[in-house]
Amino acid sequence: MSEKIKITFPDNSVKEFDKGVSAYEIAESISKRLADEILAAEINGSMKDVTSVLNEDSKVVFHKFDSEKGKEVFWHTTSHMMAQAVEELFPGARFGVGPPIESGFYYDIDSDRKFTEEDLKKIEDRILEISKRGLKPERKDLKRTDAIKFFQSERVDPYKVEILETIAKDEENVSLYSQGEFTDLCRGPHLPSTEKVKSVKLLSVSGSYWRGDEHRQMLQRIYGISFPKQKELDEYLKNLEEAKKRDHKKLGKELDLFSFHEEGPGFPFWHNNGMILLNNLKEYLRSKLVELNYQEINTPIILNQKLWLQSGHYDNYKENMYFTDIDERDFAVKPMNCPGSTLVYKTGMKSYRDLPLRLYEFGLVHRHELSGVLNGLFRVRSFTQDDAHIFCTPEQIEEEVTVLIKLVFDVYNTFGFEDVQVYLSTRPEKYIGSPEVWDNSEKALATALDKAEIKYKVNEGDGAFYGPKIDFVVKDSLRRNWQLGTIQLDFSMPERFGLEYTGSDGNSHRPVMIHRAVFGSFERFVGVLTEHYGGFFPIWLAPVQVSILPIADAHFEYAAQLEKRLRTEGFRVNTDLRNEKIGFKIRESENRKIPYMIVIGDKETDSGNLSVREHKKGDIGKFELNEFIEKLKLQVREKAGYN
Repeated sequence: MSEKIKITFPDNSVKEFDKGVSAYEIAESISKRLADEILAAEINGSMKDVTSVLNEDSKVVFHKFDSEKGKEVFWHTTSHMMAQAVEELFPGARFGVGPPIESGFYYDIDSDRKFTEEDLKKIEDRILEISKRGLKPERKDLKRTDAIKFFQSERVDPYKVEILETIAKDEENVSLYSQGEFTDLCRGPHLPSTEKVKSVKLLSVSGSYWRGDEHRQMLQRIYGISFPKQKELDEYLKNLEEAKKRDHKKLGKELDLFSFHEEGPGFPFWHNNGMILLNNLKEYLRSKLVELNYQEINTPIILNQKLWLQSGHYDNYKENMYFTDIDERDFAVKPMNCPGSTLVYKTGMKSYRDLPLRLYEFGLVHRHELSGVLNGLFRVRSFTQDDAHIFCTPEQIEEEVTVLIKLVFDVYNTFGFEDVQVYLSTRPEKYIGSPEVWDNSEKALATALDKAEIKYKVNEGDGAFYGPKIDFVVKDSLRRNWQLGTIQLDFSMPERFGLEYTGSDGNSHRPVMIHRAVFGSFERFVGVLTEHYGGFFPIWLAPVQVSILPIADAHFEYAAQLEKRLRTEGFRVNTDLRNEKIGFKIRESENRKIPYMIVIGDKETDSGNLSVREHKKGDIGKFELNEFIEKLKLQVREKAGYN
């Protein structure tokens, strides 16, 4: 009689199978359709090929293309198919690394041929041909020394040899994957067959130094994307074109929001329009926090290096920090705000009656980022975090997190981010604190999410070493994912800084520190919002809310009176007095994405009524001035959006 093993599924149901059953066979026992759609299996938290055999009780999660991990496997296999296509078309090419990325994949290639657009099309066609061959990637485990011999003799590739010489000890096994005549060094997993890849587009070629070292060989990095269906690729390419139009770097210049200069690489220069955006965001969030009994603080940008040694940032983060000396003492520019908050907490004795203590700070931080990764407002060297640190008792964690979750969703809904994915990250292998504290904290986070009726995914072992966390990922108007908010429990910082409070029992206790951010940083959030709205900000955020367009000089006086009245009512107004035709002025206002335009001619001057145009909609009719003012005030008050 065959020995049985128990397989536990994500819904906690359990089924018995014969020992030696494959992941594919388990899926097939559920439904043939599921077995045909799965791309990989997650077995006890590790991603495996669908052909993997199970010999012990296990937890199994199947991944299709609709999951992030499924997409990673799909794109990873496609990167191997691209390398195979390059090797077949351009013999002699050597390969660096070819990982999946957030959207697609790339491979770094060393070739005498400089790849052109025509070459990319040839490679695409060959990838689809490889797909039709239905090759089944096969894994082979062997000792590192044997793998080195393979890449020195059978398939000569010095880059793979160098990787092997640095990733493992001699006696450790490494894995190679082969599909047809092509073999590559890889951990896997891979698709069960190349025929899963039905559509592919190679997007660009750029230069990339081997291992990011400017003194090493310059390789050609080919970026691509692939999908199981052609219509999915068509939709992606359509969104990609729209994304180019919405690029926040392009719109930031056109709308006069911000700029970057060689005199401060990676440090944004905010213009007046950008400052209006920033200040509106700060005022909005500040109003929400005041309602929740937060206290605003501000801590210094430069603090003694000893603080960063005590917090642990120096040991783990010094490569990303800036340092200076003051009065022959070592100081550092803060990369994070949290140590400063602990010092504020320690300025007086705390009782359990003082908790929870909610401190928030719009704190400017600096981090040294390599020049190659700087990307507009998405990756900068100075930015302002919408930071908060909540000091509470262990018993208060659940309630505080419940309130924070509601805050996050309320804020995101205001901006039209209605599709929010939530992830709960649990205890990693290396952690501080007792398992009991971790278990209780993870349970508190999960209970808070459950009470809020929030669906979430568990990222096992992905918590920070100092505590579990909840991360929030939003989809924008182009269905792109952005990781924004986070709620993190921290047992380390209170311990390192000796934070205490007097409990109801009269004894000293250690508080729990909750780190939370809603936007993440104002800079990055402005970048995300700019692309989300395509630069057409809701009226309450728009740097200019109304443009007044007089047709001729005779209408200037009334236009000036109108501007004064609207400014008195609190609106941001611009009057276009240039000697240009009204059609030109309207187009200019449209290009600047100003929500409302008031056209002033003889009829308007005589009647006192307004002829109003709305961005993207055109003429919306005549309004009496007070009526128009109330319309705008209502939209501002309700934080009206366009999504």
